[in-house]
Amino acid sequence: MSATSTAKAPAFVAKTKGGRITDFVDERVGGSGILREFGRKVFPDHWSFMFGEVALYSFVILLLSGTFLTFFFDPSMVETHYAGSYTPLRNVEMSAAFNSSLNISFDVRGGLFMRQVHHWAALLFVASLGVHMLRVFFTGAFRKPREMNWVVGGVLLILAMAEGFTGYSLPDDLLSGNGLRIIDGVIKSIPVIGTYTSFFLFGGEFPGTMIIPRLYTLHILLVPAMILLMIVMHLFMVVVHKHTQYPGPGRNDGNVVGYPLGPVYAAKAGGFFFIVFGVIAIMAGFFTINPIWNYGPYDPSPVSAGTQPDWYIGFVDGALRLMPGVIGNFHFEYVIFGHVLTLNVLLPALVPAGIIFTVLFTYPWLERWITKDNREHHVLDRPRNAPTRTAIGVAGFTWYCVMWAAAGSDLIATSFHVALNDVTYWLRALFFVGPIIAFAVTKRVALALQRKDREIALHGRETGRIVRLPHGEFIEVHAPLDEYKRYKLVGFESPVPLAAVPNEHGVVDRKENRRAKISQWFFEDRVAPASPAELEAAHGHHEAIEPAESQKSLSH
Repeated sequence: MSATSTAKAPAFVAKTKGGRITDFVDERVGGSGILREFGRKVFPDHWSFMFGEVALYSFVILLLSGTFLTFFFDPSMVETHYAGSYTPLRNVEMSAAFNSSLNISFDVRGGLFMRQVHHWAALLFVASLGVHMLRVFFTGAFRKPREMNWVVGGVLLILAMAEGFTGYSLPDDLLSGNGLRIIDGVIKSIPVIGTYTSFFLFGGEFPGTMIIPRLYTLHILLVPAMILLMIVMHLFMVVVHKHTQYPGPGRNDGNVVGYPLGPVYAAKAGGFFFIVFGVIAIMAGFFTINPIWNYGPYDPSPVSAGTQPDWYIGFVDGALRLMPGVIGNFHFEYVIFGHVLTLNVLLPALVPAGIIFTVLFTYPWLERWITKDNREHHVLDRPRNAPTRTAIGVAGFTWYCVMWAAAGSDLIATSFHVALNDVTYWLRALFFVGPIIAFAVTKRVALALQRKDREIALHGRETGRIVRLPHGEFIEVHAPLDEYKRYKLVGFESPVPLAAVPNEHGVVDRKENRRAKISQWFFEDRVAPASPAELEAAHGHHEAIEPAESQKSLSH
């Protein structure tokens, strides 16, 4: 019996101090395995994917600039008298919150710049998040397995709006105070509990003494923590589900064509972060935003005109402005069991927002129910190839924009020298008619683009050259497409309307009948992509023409 022994390879020992520290940390944390796994993740390359990155980088800038501001801001409503550098407000009575905001703007080195960086980053954060979700909707990126990630994105959008509004209200200036006054009116319009809720939030009758400290707690602790949690969940699901990609040769639902995270996308992401930071810094340095010293401290007694909230809250303000108080002899205010029910405030404040976010959260399941498509989708749709979905999205966006424009109805009237009532009447009409027109026009445009794509796929690209053939016929010469372009024009699915299917008892119930009717409406105007047989026939026809092309004469 012989014994064999194997010599164990000596452990690697780094030669530099930095290497030894890195090795020490890696042996206890396992970072190299994590980096190795994620560094191999492949991400497709397309300019529209940058909107999500802009939102992420804007949020990072918000955290950095907000941390700076917390060192100097006093979230108190204690009355004080201003004694800072801005002479026009010297000795004016104001809250400590507004006093500290003025001190940040005029007496803290770099304070005004950081305030404006924070505000511009907040506007860009909500804007890029909204555009990112529009891109996801129009390309169908919300389909299985990403329905829950779509819901996470919707929650993120609501939290971003809440974070923006709470921060917008903190300086306690005249503009933000008017916004809080509107919120107070909406809360008080809630039956039974509205008054009690308002007294609790504001610490008494509006404006109270507690709203700024409570908003401050929400703004710097609770809402940012929830946003961070949603971002982590979102990125985790992006990694688990893999990234979506646009259609193209070699791309399907089983692969991802692109570049690895490390080092390509890591370097691009780092550079792009500094580009976003630089753009926000330039905007903060050259363009004034929210000049609170012009507004002065909040005083609930005067009535001010020309005030608008930040753009992402504008649709709520616009809906309130569009709502009539009386229609003929019909009033929107009732007294029920001693409680006042003010529908002309409650309905516009809650119903449009409720409709928008209800449709947003449920749409992936609605489309899945209509199409009965339970497959995984990793390749995106071109918006024109899903005309009904695209038309629904544009109709909803138009509805939102009408309410958003109504938030500036007074400025529209004064800027264009028209009557305020006329602006309101037109916007009320567009509130109902605008989405219908937008839906019809968008669907027709999408179908026309599909027909144009089909024509180009079959006959090639127009060159503008008119040629006479030997037998006297005049034709326009079409240039052939390359394989990539042709695949882009024909490589998509075009679902057909699904008829009602009987259940296990052989009966078509009402729910299935409704689904079949909606499916018919959803896909009735479909334009089928060119089939391989059609492409082969068209290609053969072109080859038959091409030999005589050298003998043809041009006609001008």
